[in-house]
Parts: sequence; structure tokens; C-alpha cells
Amino acid sequence: MRTDYDVAIVGGGPAGLTAAAELSREYDVVVLEREAEAGGIPRHSDHLGYGMRDMRTFTSGPAYARRLVARATAAGAELRTRAMVTGWSGGTSVDVTSPAGRQRIDARAVILATGARERPRSARLIPGDRGAGVYTTGHLQNVVHLQGRTVGRRAVVVGAELVSYSAVLTLRHAGCETALVTTTHRSPESYAAFNAVARTPLLGVRIATRTRLTRIIGTPTLRAVEIEDIDTGSRRVVECDTLVLTGDWIPDHELARAAGLDMDAATVGPLTDTALRTSRDGVFAIGNLLHPVDTADVAALDGRHVATAVRARLRGEHPATAGVRLRVEAPLRWITPGVLRPGDTAPARHRLLLWTEDLVRVPRVVARQDGRVVGRRTLPWPASPGRVFRVPSSILAGVDPKGGPVTVSLR
Repeated sequence: MRTDYDVAIVGGGPAGLTAAAELSREYDVVVLEREAEAGGIPRHSDHLGYGMRDMRTFTSGPAYARRLVARATAAGAELRTRAMVTGWSGGTSVDVTSPAGRQRIDARAVILATGARERPRSARLIPGDRGAGVYTTGHLQNVVHLQGRTVGRRAVVVGAELVSYSAVLTLRHAGCETALVTTTHRSPESYAAFNAVARTPLLGVRIATRTRLTRIIGTPTLRAVEIEDIDTGSRRVVECDTLVLTGDWIPDHELARAAGLDMDAATVGPLTDTALRTSRDGVFAIGNLLHPVDTADVAALDGRHVATAVRARLRGEHPATAGVRLRVEAPLRWITPGVLRPGDTAPARHRLLLWTEDLVRVPRVVARQDGRVVGRRTLPWPASPGRVFRVPSSILAGVDPKGGPVTVSLR
């Protein structure tokens, strides 16, 4: 089995497959995917809403995944499934374990596209019983859409962001009623249109804002959950046999950490510049490994964007070593990309991606460097918790490439 390639891509989701489609017409590319099939999360997200930004289409998750796979293979990429990258054997060489055994893959460039995952119950430190019937969104969709299994009859969903409504649709498909959606925020984190549809008779979802899950009740199977009103402290018990924990994302960053890459303490993913280079020469990172979590089509566009820098690397070009660090102030939690280098292209879609802890309906974004304002924009879209906040990268046009860090804040 072949062991040397121009480019090795770790992860066969939307970002990795799009990068493969972009690069495989010029270079030898292998995609290493740990699952039995490539396509990523859309494979088991069986509802409409995929492909709008990258494919200019509106299709289901599985159909979108099939198109991504078809494009990559048609371009000439080699897709290896059930291939788990377990470590590094050098700068751009990785160790792979598959049914065929252990193997070292040597590449001239490596693209990390390992995505993100929701934190399970254990990481959220939710007290109570350990009964069956507790899922994350990804686990729920895998059980229902890939394994064809049923869940309970009455569910509570924790979180009111985009993926939360994806969970509601999956529950409906499985014949399970959503009794309640609970969120700690003052309004649902998702777009207003999604919130409105959720409340229509079609779905009939009741959304409890400023509430949180305080206890899980029932063993060996779930019977109910306890919900607390954050403002009053009052608690009530909601009967259910299914609980879905949505959101609270963390990148699948273990391989990046094993490489010793510079990490962003806020995103908990690798630190990259606007060309999506990491701190190790020849290693790039894309998609929801960097911005957990954005829509599949935006992650895919990272795959398209990174191709320019990978081509330059394969031609022997190297970027300027110096760069200006980008930081944020509360209520912003993180920003990506995190480094601005002189001479580099703008980030993908000319957008900086940020995450906010609070809702700001009319955000006034200010960028400061060395005590002076270098850019400001008032944006017509809100900064909302639970979804990525996009800021035009032109706000950084006045940055001094020899100056200190840039801080981005909301006013």
C-alpha cells in the first residue's frame, strides 16, 4: 500500500473533502478518515439546509456528504476509511492504524480537518442518576439515522442553537416528542426564523429561556430532569425518557496537541494565520477544528481557502515569520484566525470568526493596537451566543504589521 503523498488530509468531513477536491487535480492527495464512510457529520444529519454557501444548493445532510465524496474522488483523491491517525513520525509524517495494520504516511504537507464534538454529560458535570437515554446531538443522529434504532417517547433538549433544532428534527423523525428546549440565555441562540418555525404547530417546541439543567433523575433508565429558573432559583421536574445535550463544542484537537502546535487557549484548537498555517511548517488546520462550531458549508470553504497556501508550500515558498496576534475582550470569547502576517491573503470569505457570550443586537466592533483605534464597524447583524459571529476582515486594514497585538471588542 502506498505510503508517500504530496498532501495528507486528516479527516474526511466537509472541510477535508473540499480541500482534497481542490488539490487533487495537481497533487497526489490522500484523505485519512477514521469512520467507515467519509462525509463527516452531514452523513447522519438527515434534514435539509446543507450546501448553500459552497455548492449553491439546498439539500439534505446525507446527499451533501455524497456530493462531497464524489467531488473529491472525481478530482483524483484517494480516500482511506477506517484509517485512524494515531500520532506523528516527523514534521509532516503521520502514523496510521487501519484494518490493514499500522503504517507511516509521509507527505510534503498535512492538513488537519478533524472537526469538533459536543461535550458529553461527564464533561458538563451534571449531577444526578446515571440512567440510559442521555445523548449528544451527534450520538442521537448516529443512533437514529445510521443505525436505524429508536429512542424514547418524550425528550428534553438542552440548548437552543442551530444544532439543537437539528436534534429536534431527529427526535421527530424517531417518533419522539420534544417536551422542552431549555437555554441559559435570555433568548434562543439560533436565528429568529428557526426559533419561529420551532414554535409553530409543525414542531410545537416550548422554549424555556434563562433556565438550566440541575439534575438527571432515573436509573436504570431516565425518568425526568430537574430544571432551575436562573433568575428566581425555583426548580421544577419535567418528565422525560430522553435527554439531548446540544452545543458546548470542543475541537477534536488531540492530534494537534500531539504535534506540539501552538494552541489557542480560547478556541482550544491550533493557532493559525489567515492562510490557515499552523506553527509547524507544512502543517495546516481548517474547519471546525478552528471555529467550533460553524455550519458545514463554511467549514468546507476553509478547505477551498487553504489550497492556495498549500500550493505555495509545495512550491517551496515560506511565509514571513513575524505576525500580529489577534485577541478579544469580553463578552467575546475567541477569534479565528489568530495571527495576521504581512503579505498574506485575507481570511476565508474575508471574514473574521468570533464567539460571543452575550447577545448584542447592534454590535459596534472596534479593533485597537498599541492604544489606538485601527478599525471600527457597526454591523447590521447581531452578535449572538450559540453561533459564530462574522466580522469583515477589512476592520484590520489599519493594523501596523510591526506593532503589538490587536484587541477586538464590542461596544
